Amino acid sequence: MAPITETIEINRSPDDVFAYVEDLTRHGEWQEGIVSVTLQTDGPTHVGTRAVEVRRIGGREQTQTYEITEHDPPRRFGFRGVDGSIRAVGGGTVEPLDGGARSRLTLDIDFEGHGMGKLMLPMVRREAGKQIAKDQQKLKQQLESGASGAAAAPAAPEAAPPAS
Repeated sequence: MAPITETIEINRSPDDVFAYVEDLTRHGEWQEGIVSVTLQTDGPTHVGTRAVEVRRIGGREQTQTYEITEHDPPRRFGFRGVDGSIRAVGGGTVEPLDGGARSRLTLDIDFEGHGMGKLMLPMVRREAGKQIAKDQQKLKQQLESGASGAAAAPAAPEAAPPAS
């Protein structure tokens, strides 16, 4: 089955978008299902960084560990789940728009089923497809409002009044 792909344009530079997305401990600010994230690896995010997420799925909390598999700031990142019956595998690209003043973020996510998780894959994909689009809207809102901790994008300049 094809991965879930969602794209959104954000009025922030690729550096700002990537920096916020790579801060794994802040994923709960824009991903609705995340209850908590704990890093297992010290230092800044890099290939091999591992984190444990607690997610609320179907009214229950589930713990999942994932690992960063690709890290090319501010352009590309990848990740994969390393435990659990359903494991997310995916990545994203951040492309500059308007000379780097804005960005296009594309996320590709799929799931692998292990054991009984194979039976749940169709439902997981369906629900994730709905949620990922909502989460990207929240990410856009966080970044554009400045709630991410980075300065908000500057307002567009107003047109000069006509000369009299």
